[in-house]
Amino acid sequence: MKVFAVFVASITLCAGNAIPLVPGDNSHYVEGESRYIWMLDEDSVPQLVDLAEPVDETLVNSRNEDSNQYWLYTRLNPNTAQVLVNGNANTVWNSNYDGSKPIKVIAHGWQGSGNSGVNSLVSSAFLEIEDVNIIVVDWRVVANNNYVIAVVGVPGVGQYVGNFLEWLINTAGGNWNNVHLIGFSLGAHVVGSAGLQAGGQPARVTGLDPAGPLWIGNPSALNSSNGQYVEAIHTDGGLQGVLIPIGDADFYPNNGRHPQPGCATSSCSHGRAPQLFASSVRTNHLQGRLCESFNQAQNEQCNGSILNMGNGIVSKRGSGIYGLSTGSSWPY
Repeated sequence: MKVFAVFVASITLCAGNAIPLVPGDNSHYVEGESRYIWMLDEDSVPQLVDLAEPVDETLVNSRNEDSNQYWLYTRLNPNTAQVLVNGNANTVWNSNYDGSKPIKVIAHGWQGSGNSGVNSLVSSAFLEIEDVNIIVVDWRVVANNNYVIAVVGVPGVGQYVGNFLEWLINTAGGNWNNVHLIGFSLGAHVVGSAGLQAGGQPARVTGLDPAGPLWIGNPSALNSSNGQYVEAIHTDGGLQGVLIPIGDADFYPNNGRHPQPGCATSSCSHGRAPQLFASSVRTNHLQGRLCESFNQAQNEQCNGSILNMGNGIVSKRGSGIYGLSTGSSWPY
């Protein structure tokens, strides 16, 4: 035990940052300065991340298009995935994919998979209100590495998603004006890169508390060029999520920071974004008010024109910074 204590102390001194010991508590974290942060895994369990962990570029560069899987869900198969394989048209012809219907693409976050809760949460909300093609991107091959490796791998993953969507639409039909990309945390930057690869054609791109650590100033971060309309919902800004506006429209429920109502940890606040979005898809009841400045959003003083936060309307358009208040439990 003494050896372990000395080992931990030596790491702390070398890093120049204390190692946080309370899971999910990011009260120590200073964006751009801290080395350690708690990040959510697939089961919403906080894992300690070393943002200075070395990256094996060979490992990252070894990934290819086959690293991703694409799981199709429709009203005909709402619970059992049909796997679509890029370049294999038979997997599409033999599935329930319908090119005349809208396409919703969902990407999980770090340490996630196609089975992550965010996927079923959002896909079930969409299928309840609309007959659509849901495509869940399983990018676990990259996501299930350490956080730094996953960050470096995101642009390639997104490029593969963009290539797949172009192939799918060209092969089996579809309309870019009916394509909506949704990503949580690191997955927000994945769908941003996918939209970029597709030439900004997707009608709508939604980032659910886009990951913040190592993304400030990152040219591959989600931005307004990634689709016809790009929005972000910020719930843990400055900690696990990015705080600054990055889309055409940026929503700051409850000032966009931790703690969100009812949340004791940063991890809870980070995970609130998918919950708010899924609820808004079902009922479209969360109304953002336009802010005159970023400071107004931070101080919850916005009272301008209304733009609903979230929802599943693919033709939704807007611009600016929006603030709103929500409840502490479903449907918020």
